[in-house]
Amino acid sequence: MKLTKMSHACVRLEKDGRTLVLDPGGFSEEDAALGADALLVTHEHPDHFDEGRLRAAMENNPAAEIWTLKSVAEQISAAFPGRVHTVSHGDTFTAAGFDVEVHGELHAVIHPDIPRITNVGYLIDGGAVFHPGDALTVPGRPVETLMLPVMAPWNKISEVIDYVREVEPRRAYDIHDALLTDLARPIYDRQIGALGGTDHRRLTPGDSADV
Repeated sequence: MKLTKMSHACVRLEKDGRTLVLDPGGFSEEDAALGADALLVTHEHPDHFDEGRLRAAMENNPAAEIWTLKSVAEQISAAFPGRVHTVSHGDTFTAAGFDVEVHGELHAVIHPDIPRITNVGYLIDGGAVFHPGDALTVPGRPVETLMLPVMAPWNKISEVIDYVREVEPRRAYDIHDALLTDLARPIYDRQIGALGGTDHRRLTPGDSADV
């Protein structure tokens, strides 16, 4: 499987000539979702869900489909009848040849005064890749490659390190990093790499790795 890191939380996975795109939001490239056979969206926040990017991908490929939670599906399903599927924790499905399990129910706490919204994570091909969205969800299954939200208004580095320790992936790639400055990146790399207990890696947007 080829994994391509796009800007912020967006990831493209390619296998057997088909492409799965996760969270092509407003911080990602304009064409981040183009060419997708299937799209997964973890939650409704605009850095993960951008209606324009999804519409472009769906119109570009009339066979493309979306799997997402209810709050997102309600905003786009009318435009693409039969092509937008609602999922929740515990669901399993196959999208563009990828086997997907849904894990998690709520977004991480930003502040106690802010109501929590729904958020789901996606475990791909039995644990080859796990994308948690905006939560530190532990899927309870072995994970080869963890897409690690390193910097957000809702987390701190100690929580990120403990999350890696709890999931125990073979490797972790940074996501949710658009707000992380180049000045801070070496600090995050050093601390997560030294304390996380796994192979911590970072891809520049547009770069790929085999997983």
